[in-house]
Amino acid sequence: MNDLKTVLDSLYAARSAAHLANDPLSFCHRYEEPADREVAAVIASAFAYGGIKIILRTLERIFAELGPSPHRFVEHFDPKQGLRTFVGFKHRFNDGRDLCALLWACRLMIEDAGSINAFFTRFHDHGAQDVTGALDGYAAAVRGLDYRPIFGKDTVPADSYFPFLFPAPASGSACKRLCMFLRWVVRPADGIDLGLWQGVSPSQLVIPVDTHISRICSYLGFTRRKIADWRMAGEITTSLRLLDPLDPVKYDFSLAHLGISEGCTGNDPLHCLNCAIAGVCPQAVSK
Repeated sequence: MNDLKTVLDSLYAARSAAHLANDPLSFCHRYEEPADREVAAVIASAFAYGGIKIILRTLERIFAELGPSPHRFVEHFDPKQGLRTFVGFKHRFNDGRDLCALLWACRLMIEDAGSINAFFTRFHDHGAQDVTGALDGYAAAVRGLDYRPIFGKDTVPADSYFPFLFPAPASGSACKRLCMFLRWVVRPADGIDLGLWQGVSPSQLVIPVDTHISRICSYLGFTRRKIADWRMAGEITTSLRLLDPLDPVKYDFSLAHLGISEGCTGNDPLHCLNCAIAGVCPQAVSK
């Protein structure tokens, strides 16, 4: 375990600007004001699904419209104008209506609570082991906002994938994008994560499980589950707490970028030989 911690701590220390540039979190770093970074984090994390090139292209399109201050943009967001602006928008399942609903949700949360941080922490138990309950409450509250200015009806229509942007642990979902958002805003500013929020402890975070994390953490023995769900996220996080109980999710960015930026597939013996975690990864040893 000590060897594993040493390797992962070295991997954490080796994160680079090149890794950040190849990550949706990079869009938050375009802004200096915390309020702008918070709104940018909501938007960038929401569409962080699919291939990284497609994600970055989608976000470039969105942030080009948001201008120099995402916070000011959503404060004054007009649904009718937004629906015209984003009429041709498409990111896999989500269309322009879903994007406008997200921007509208940001406006409503800020109007209601003063910030998205304050809106979220209404549902957070400071004594809880993790953010499971907070995410259930937050996701339900966001989905329950009034979207009539976007959809023209009391309920989100069946052909909209807006609810996909706000899954909940109660459904079994790994909630990868929401956990990633929380990592960005809760963890201390370290050149990668932003350290924006108060009221949630880094020790309560749950790792965002994507295809890279589920595969690599399986190699490392952090989980035995085969399905990337909330239970897998909990297993991996529990394992990481043994390495750093105060900040278990610190390893997420560097582990994920073994796949995203470094090209780890687990099927290339030459790549495994030169991998930063080769000394502790049974997948590399077996080759």
